[in-house]
Amino acid sequence: MPANRQSAQDIADVLVREIRRGEIGEDDVLPTERDLCLRFDASRPTIREALALIQHRGYLDAGGGRRPRARRPLISDVLRNAGGIIRDILGDVESNAHLEQMRSFIEVGAVREAAVRARKLDIARIRAALDANQEAIGTPRFASTDIMFHRAIVEVAANPVILTLHDMFVSEMLAARPAERDPVTHDRIVWDEHHAIFDALIRGDANTATDEMDRHLARSFRDRLILKKPTGDN
Repeated sequence: MPANRQSAQDIADVLVREIRRGEIGEDDVLPTERDLCLRFDASRPTIREALALIQHRGYLDAGGGRRPRARRPLISDVLRNAGGIIRDILGDVESNAHLEQMRSFIEVGAVREAAVRARKLDIARIRAALDANQEAIGTPRFASTDIMFHRAIVEVAANPVILTLHDMFVSEMLAARPAERDPVTHDRIVWDEHHAIFDALIRGDANTATDEMDRHLARSFRDRLILKKPTGDN
């Protein structure tokens, strides 16, 4: 039975519900625009707007020149889309401070989890990242190995939401850091802190591991603020 005339948003909501309930199966081709016009008593422009809204929400694959097909969005896709918007509005120290706080919540919690439940394979992966970080001291590769050490710890939780958030923001925060005045000294300080974190982690000492991670991130943020401070400021 045809529905009463509805807005594009109303039509999108109905079709998304049907995809979520499985009434329209994943990868099923959606009805033609003509059929949707008849079903919802709507014009083609309204139907096209509804389809665009569905695609924006991640429930429609309209790429590759194919007819639009239903899909179930991955949470990582949703987070990455949101991350693009967040990155667009960042840029000042206060905004970056909020991201640093989020990073602290993620990584302090992750290292506690790793100290409790890391398996031999996890430990081997973290150790390899730590070794690569040491080898990169004083080189342009140090920042990327820094990221990989932290990522290896976050991976232990096996939580795709947390890992996606970490990947989205931490790599960009580290890449945006100002140049160090003395890279070798800085890198050695960072590696020593990484080693202290790892040492506590492999002992299964969750309290010390979280304390070391917290101190490491706090020191890193303080140093970055100093580097960004304009010359001549008190």
